[in-house]
Amino acid sequence: MRITINIVSYRYGHLVAHALESVLGQTVKPDVIRVYDDGVGDCRHIKQLYPEVEFIERKGNLGIIANFNQALNRTDTERVMFLGADNWLALDAIEKLKDVEGDIVSYDGWIWGNGHNELWHLPNQPHGSALYNVKKAKEVGGYSASGNVHTEEDSVMFSKMREAGATFTHVSEPLFFYRRHRSNFNQ
Repeated sequence: MRITINIVSYRYGHLVAHALESVLGQTVKPDVIRVYDDGVGDCRHIKQLYPEVEFIERKGNLGIIANFNQALNRTDTERVMFLGADNWLALDAIEKLKDVEGDIVSYDGWIWGNGHNELWHLPNQPHGSALYNVKKAKEVGGYSASGNVHTEEDSVMFSKMREAGATFTHVSEPLFFYRRHRSNFNQ
């Protein structure tokens, strides 16, 4: 199956190259790599440093849901992964995930920063960087909010996908790193 990785950034231009290097350094390369700058303009250096990567600069901030949905709608591979510009993948992540069966393929990760690190193991709940079936995500309308102030737009979409019959698989191996930005991450 063909895979697209979308790296999305809002005010993370200083970190995006780290995320991108983790994608470009994969032992098995994704078929399409796109970087989305959501209206800030702090990722323009990507065009010059990485000409092999498709760069999309939003003129104004669309917000998470609209930005993600436009990126999802632009995706024409069978599977897609969204990677925050402040996160990075283990260098063999795509190799280990590409042949795993499931419409949503999630995996463990490391939460990194603010003085301590911990394994993120959620075997029954996909996270925002899960690899998933593009067609099935589009069929349920893509990303949306739940109405909760602290909405996890990816969790809402994955729940809708599972309600519509999407299969879920979890790989119990840490394949990505989530950069912790606040001390109360789990609260």
